[in-house]
Amino acid sequence: MRVTKNLRAALLAGLALSAACTTTRPFAVSSNPIGTKVGRASSQAFLGGLLIGGDASIQAAAKQGGISRVATVDVETVNVFYIFIKRTTVVTGE
Repeated sequence: MRVTKNLRAALLAGLALSAACTTTRPFAVSSNPIGTKVGRASSQAFLGGLLIGGDASIQAAAKQGGISRVATVDVETVNVFYIFIKRTTVVTGE
């Protein structure tokens, strides 16, 4: 009985620690110089995508950062049990 309680507690602790996952991955690279400008654009989804809002497009991120020549594009994703997902497109360039 005690082992079962300890096992449950360990599983719940592991689940709680892994509940929010954040990843960043490269998406695209061009031959344009990286430059000093950075633009970010985000979108959010709730309940596995039933409710969606925002614009995480490359164009929106470039516009936000005042970038006319895109050098790199990264995508950051925050995922909390697929209940809340936030995707942010990060663009660098000139």
